[in-house]
Amino acid sequence: MVPAKPSQQMNPSQQMKIAVFTKNRSNPAYAAARLGAERAAARLGAQAVHFVPQIADDPAQQGALLQQALSQRPDAIVLVPVHPTAVNAAIRKVDAAGIPLVACINRLTEGNCISFVGSDDYALGLEIARYLFGRLGGRGEVAIVEGAPDSMTSIERVRAFRDAAAAYPGIRIVGACNGRYLQEPAREAMAALLAAHMTIDAVLAANDIMAIGVIEALRAAGRRALIAGVNAIPQAISAIKSGEMVATADFNAMSMACLATECAVRHVRGESVPLEIILPVQIVDASMGGRGGRQGQFLKPLLSPIAAPRAPPGCAGCAAV
Repeated sequence: MVPAKPSQQMNPSQQMKIAVFTKNRSNPAYAAARLGAERAAARLGAQAVHFVPQIADDPAQQGALLQQALSQRPDAIVLVPVHPTAVNAAIRKVDAAGIPLVACINRLTEGNCISFVGSDDYALGLEIARYLFGRLGGRGEVAIVEGAPDSMTSIERVRAFRDAAAAYPGIRIVGACNGRYLQEPAREAMAALLAAHMTIDAVLAANDIMAIGVIEALRAAGRRALIAGVNAIPQAISAIKSGEMVATADFNAMSMACLATECAVRHVRGESVPLEIILPVQIVDASMGGRGGRQGQFLKPLLSPIAAPRAPPGCAGCAAV
């Protein structure tokens, strides 16, 4: 994507406003993302204004919210698109209005995006699957819990789960179900899989909140399995500490939104920003006390040149949940 042109210089007496779009209020990762955006904006003397669809992951509602934001003329937009293509018409309107746009977590398939901040979901999926298969000793019956059908994060993670399994002759994927990235649907879907399969040695969940639903389903059925997820949310960390999960891949939505908001503020100030920031893969298990280092060392180089106003190092702080 081609970087957007720097926006017109602001009136120094006006507080910069960054419109922040997340997918839903049901996924804890997006709650963390909103908090990260708020912390970054506040540290830099700006304001984060949130736009969240009332119906989770609804393209029509996100499109309408983008139109609403345009009428308020924010200085920049940080966007987690709910769908790969279904909000493209609204994104074209953002381009036409000349408002700088930063993509966060999910890439855009259209639009004049100044920067993308996210992770490599395929790499996340590969690493957590390989970790789980290693814990199984390379042999076992494994189930997969997929996320929302149109979610690019789920599509890439599940593709990686299956590719990783193909490299282990002793691993067999016995079934897959869709938990829609939500706890209760994942619990129900996993209960159905358990009823259909007498042996499930391990479960790969495309996010942690679904892994919590899997734990509930196993508990209700009086069965046990090794469980791994993605996100490193607090509930998963607690489950790792208690032994109900073995690991999670740290998908740090808080740091992503923090960095995306920082990129938006920098761009409005006329500073250069990276075209792309990809956070490295980190597996969190019990050996790390439940939480890894988050990406503090990775974040410091981006923070160092930022202009005032500033507090002591900020987005490393955004990573602390």
